[in-house]
Amino acid sequence: MVREVTLRRAGGSIGATLPKEMADRLHLEAGDRVLAVETEKGILLTPYDATVERALRIARRLAKQHRNALRELAK
Repeated sequence: MVREVTLRRAGGSIGATLPKEMADRLHLEAGDRVLAVETEKGILLTPYDATVERALRIARRLAKQHRNALRELAK
């Protein structure tokens, strides 16, 4: 389902408000944590999972450590 979401200023940040029916269908409530992942096509919001967050942190560290090798492999 595609829905338009309006961004609003929330203190020093910008927040997005999900329509109630979408939040209900996804079992999301105020205060729940989600991960925002930048993709080629935009922003993906996905349920918070400590395992996924830890894996992403490790992947970022490894990509930084081995960036030259990864550049060569990408050719």
